[in-house]
Amino acid sequence: MTTHTRHPRSQTDQSTTDTDTETNTETQPDTRPLLEATNVAVSYGDVEVLESVSATIDRGTVTALIGPNGTGKTTLLCTLAGLSAPTGGTVEYLGPETSRQIGYLPQRPSFRPGFTVLETLEFYASLVGEDREKALERLELVGLEAAAGRQVEALSGGMTRLVGIAQATIGDPPVIVLDEPASGLDPGMRGHVFDIAGELAASGTAVLLSSHDLGLVERTADHVLLLDDGTICRRGSPATLQETLEVDSLRAVYEQSIAGDLHTVSVRGERS
Repeated sequence: MTTHTRHPRSQTDQSTTDTDTETNTETQPDTRPLLEATNVAVSYGDVEVLESVSATIDRGTVTALIGPNGTGKTTLLCTLAGLSAPTGGTVEYLGPETSRQIGYLPQRPSFRPGFTVLETLEFYASLVGEDREKALERLELVGLEAAAGRQVEALSGGMTRLVGIAQATIGDPPVIVLDEPASGLDPGMRGHVFDIAGELAASGTAVLLSSHDLGLVERTADHVLLLDDGTICRRGSPATLQETLEVDSLRAVYEQSIAGDLHTVSVRGERS
């Protein structure tokens, strides 16, 4: 039998340890999981779109979900955002109790016609106790303050997406899920959207986004989940994935990891 002996520490030792602990607390970012999926499966009838998907979305990080069209990315994002229930496994929100736990940008955002951009955001802000000033701040965040008085039905597709991103941040939810936030935007605005994601993460928000822009993902994401054929086949930081496969870009990681024909859409279910 092994006996474990406890040795008393002097006050000096205790003080040093306490100081080290305080220092570590101050210098180490809080990246505890805010969202956890365990063995998630989603089926539509006889079609299994996702199978045994497990992942954690950490506080203060950008997690990027990448993968071919038709492999289940939108289905997974909707499930993680709590908009649809999995047919197997669990999704658990681990963050604080707030008026809005998860903000969500759908792949194709749309808003009720007949209202201006600012009026639309004011409505969403009122649901969580925010005012007009906060709604304006959201527009400034996405660079759309000049369009505050424009009718939402008169917006371009890219501008509508920016309004959707602004809407997703209302209430400062601990988790923000963005489905293709840069789709339909010009190169400058695509970079701006990813900068916004990085800024949100720097403020402690857990950001989960999907994108086909692997260059911006490589530049911005702390973690990457590569979804192929309904399962996560690779996960890790862009640098770690490149090192593991001995390649020099995330695109090369993608090309080496996808099982099927890169030029053919593999459809598992109704949503991509």
